[in-house]
Formats: sequence, C-alpha cells, structure tokens
Amino acid sequence: MSKTSGCCHNCINYVFEYETPKTLVIPAGCVGVFFRISQFLIVLYVVGYVCVVQKGYQETDSVISSVTTKVKGFAYTNTSDMEPRFWDVADYVIPPQGDNSFFVLTNLVVTPGQTQSRCPELPNPSSICVDDCDCIQGLNDPRGNGIRTGLCENYSTSVKTCEVISWCPIEVDTHLPKRALLAAAENFTVLIKNSITYPKFDVHRRNIPPHVNSSYLKRCEFSATDPDCPIFRLKHMVSEAGEDFEDMAVKGGILGILIDWSCDLDWWVGQAKCYPKYTFRRLDNKNPVNDVSPGYNFRFAKNYRTPAGEEERILIKAFGIRFNVIVFGTAGKFSIVVTIVNLGAALSFLSLLPLVADWVMVTLSKKRDLYSRHKTTYLNEEVGAESVSLATEYGTQ
Repeated sequence: MSKTSGCCHNCINYVFEYETPKTLVIPAGCVGVFFRISQFLIVLYVVGYVCVVQKGYQETDSVISSVTTKVKGFAYTNTSDMEPRFWDVADYVIPPQGDNSFFVLTNLVVTPGQTQSRCPELPNPSSICVDDCDCIQGLNDPRGNGIRTGLCENYSTSVKTCEVISWCPIEVDTHLPKRALLAAAENFTVLIKNSITYPKFDVHRRNIPPHVNSSYLKRCEFSATDPDCPIFRLKHMVSEAGEDFEDMAVKGGILGILIDWSCDLDWWVGQAKCYPKYTFRRLDNKNPVNDVSPGYNFRFAKNYRTPAGEEERILIKAFGIRFNVIVFGTAGKFSIVVTIVNLGAALSFLSLLPLVADWVMVTLSKKRDLYSRHKTTYLNEEVGAESVSLATEYGTQ
C-alpha cells in the first residue's frame, strides 16, 4: 500500500472515531490539593465577587436626565477702571440659559466706544512696519484685528504698525485686573433641579426630595450636614474641587458638578439606595509648567447707536467659571434570567480545572509516562485483548 493511500485510510478512520470521557482516579496528593483549592477559589470568586461585589444577579439600566439651573446673588464694583456698577443675575450669567451648564462672570476687560473705522494694528512681529511698503493692502491676518489698508501709521511715538479697517479703538486685553472684578461671586448660589428616569424599571426621581417644601429651599444650603439641599454656594463647590475661588476667578476655568445616580432597586433594599451623590472637579487643564492660554474666556459686544445715529459698541472680554453639570449612573434590579446566565458563565471555569490537572499529571509528574499510557485507550476488534490487558495492568498499579 502506498504512503498516500495509507494517509487517506488514517484520515477516514479519524473521521469515524468517537472519543468518550474516561475516569482515571490517581492518588496524587499535590495535584489533589491543587485541584480542591482551585475549586474553592472559583466558588469564592462566583459567590463573593460576581454575586456580592458585582451584583451579577441584577439586570441594569442607564440613567436619562434633565437639568435646569438658577443662579442668585448680587455684587457692587467701584474701581478706577470702571464706573461704579451694581451687578445682578442678568449681568453676570451669560447666556441666561445653558444646556446642562451655566457661566458666571468673574472678571472682564472692557473696550468702550468702538466704531467701524481705521486705526493702527496692535504691535506684533507681523504688524510692525517702517513704511507703507511693509503693509500689504487687503491682507486679512487671522491673528490680527482687521483688514489692512496698505498704510503704515504711528501706533505710538516709538512704534509704527500697519493700519487696519476694524472696530476702533482696538481692544488691549493685557491689562487684566489681578484681583477678580466680581470676587464677590464666591457668595452667589445656584439651585440645581435634576430629574432622572430609568425607563426599563419605570423609576423616576428628583434631587429635591418629596419632603422638601419651598420654605426649606429658602433657608437651606448644601453641606455635609444637609446633603439633601439642592442649593450650592459657588465658593464651596470650587473649594471641594481643591481650588481657590479668588485665584480661579481671575482668568476663569471650567468646573464639573458630578451627580451620581447609582441605584439599587431590589425590593429588600428599598428606595433608600436611590439618591444623588455630588462631587466636584476642575475640568480644564491647570498645569503650572505649560500655562499657555489658561482659564476660560470669550468676547461679546453690546451694540447701540449714538444720538447722531452712528453705530457704536462696547466690547467685553469676559473671564469666568463655566459650571458643567454631568449626570451619570446605573440602576440594578434582581433578575432570575441574568442570575442564571452570570452564574453559568462563572461556574464554567470549573470545567477547565480537570484540563489543567490532566496537563500537570501527563507533563510534570514523575509517572507521566504511565498516566499518558492509561489516559487514552483505543478499543476495536483487533486490540480488544490488549485493552483488557492494559486495564488489568492499571488495576495492579
């Protein structure tokens, strides 16, 4: 018979072979101890970690949330750079309504009386000139403040810059007050109204408990002793994030108000396990080594017309703290289907132990040749007597 036909014959025999598990009892103390300890650890993992810690008996749902905020507080400023001014909510909350966030103005640079005209550009390496040849007419520098006219004009007695068509006089934002103009904003308060839903379980909650009434809201403030109050003082939130309000108010920043709605809805726990937990964290990058463009700011303008009909505007570069309200959470409730699936998946690790123990016996033990010989037995008509002999030999070991 050729080698090719022999290989084909072996392949056909392999296809029609059937393997059945064979029980081999081996009195090996070390392997037995390893096997039992491994079984105990897997059972401990299933009961302790999967069931207790991870609550693998629960089905879960993600939170759906809505948030509204209302800031209250007043401030009065009287500095040499600005006229005396009274500030209320309409002045320092910009815009009045936000999507899960609100901005509180704390510092600003004001450029009053701007009109659309021509004026010298601010000095910088690309705008400083000697004569008109250095200024390209019509050039629109994205880092500049207007469109160049092609003329070189005196910016000061010692510096000449290219003239631009822009809102003049051009804003100079380098004279930022070292102390925040609205430092009194630390005493402002914000009411956060948060409603959440877990649609799978038809559960609805608010961060304002049912027992709270309007008189309570007028006198309460969130603290460790009053965790149910939804009214927060700005200074307290910033300090809880590990920041100093006066320092943060100068150039602004972004603060996260994190509301965790992790709920356990099992009937034996009750509703006491479904309430909000508040934490606070600064979200913008504060790195003393790389302090490029720190804080948070933006510009807006108030346009008006003079009695002569000329259009003018007041440009305001606003610095402040943006508060982002971030709501997250997961609810869990007992489910027999989830329990069976998770227990079955965890207990399936037990089926791997015999494979590991077999590998140790036939690979690392001293009697591995004997174990390997008895591990597999081919049963057919030709080797029937040999199989009986092997069984007899194993019984005498």
